[in-house]
Amino acid sequence: MVSKSTSKYIGVIGAGSFGTAVANILAEKNQNVLLYARTPGKAASINETRTCNGYSIHDHIEATDDLEKVGKSCDVIFPVVPSANFREMMKDLSPYLKPYHILIHGTKGFDLNVNRDKIDDQNPLTREHVRTMSEVIKEESSVVRVGCLAGPNLAREISEKKPAATVVASHFDEVIRVGQTLLRNERFLIYGSNDLIGIELCGILKNIIAVGAGTIAGLGLGENAKALFISRGLVEMVQIGKALGGNAQAFLSLAGVGDLMATSYSSLSRNFTVGNRLAHGEDIKAIIDSMEEVAEGVKTIDIINELARTYKVRVPITETLHRIISNEMSVDDAHRYLMKFPFRAEIDME
Repeated sequence: MVSKSTSKYIGVIGAGSFGTAVANILAEKNQNVLLYARTPGKAASINETRTCNGYSIHDHIEATDDLEKVGKSCDVIFPVVPSANFREMMKDLSPYLKPYHILIHGTKGFDLNVNRDKIDDQNPLTREHVRTMSEVIKEESSVVRVGCLAGPNLAREISEKKPAATVVASHFDEVIRVGQTLLRNERFLIYGSNDLIGIELCGILKNIIAVGAGTIAGLGLGENAKALFISRGLVEMVQIGKALGGNAQAFLSLAGVGDLMATSYSSLSRNFTVGNRLAHGEDIKAIIDSMEEVAEGVKTIDIINELARTYKVRVPITETLHRIISNEMSVDDAHRYLMKFPFRAEIDME
């Protein structure tokens, strides 16, 4: 178990909104926290102003731009960086990691380890080309004890100390216990799961549905339409999740339907915001360029659209959203199309 001794740091890699929220929760429990920021300027600003992303940071938090210091000073590290930067970060961190380290990531996206120009009908995208972040950690380092955080974790609400919960998933019970010990408090509940891949897929796939839910809000179609869309989306998540090696039961958990509800109904969700802005006629590139933090759902839509073709899984919501972001279909036309589509209403739990 992790000691509360202040002689050892807990590491958080990524000074975005969720990374900062995690760092504050850790620090509240009398842990000294090293918060890694990518640039010396941002690290210095955090230390000088004692704020990050508009929120005060705990006195026990020290910002740094030195990954070597994080690796050598921390036995437990929480990486919370965008999926597009995750493998590069792990390559940089790996020389300072040992098998005794514990890494619990909070990134809800895929790593694509193939050049998209090489993907065609003769060489389709497969699960071998796509990694979850736990798989990236194990590929790029000697770390064995790996876990993830997943759940309805809107960073602003956590930073404002509103009630929330998350799931720590890992094949190792010790990792789950460590995550619970370090993070749990009276307003932040921590559940555990040994279905690491299933829980990771929940966090990744719900981002697609959140983008779609945002388009419904943007068009003003109402709560009935949104509930219809989200329930259909959950069925689609289960179908593609099972094809990628996930367990259907995971999608009915806090990390599945719970996270799906939060991100599909809240304007605090980056993916919901993308959909909302698409419905108001904005171009996807302009939306992405204007956002301070990454909306993982856009990249995930592209990847799942390709994987579904390979595994012959019908994902009409993903396919339609892909046509929207590719400027092949308007948002209005997309919703008229989906209202006529013969969806399955039930979830196949087998």
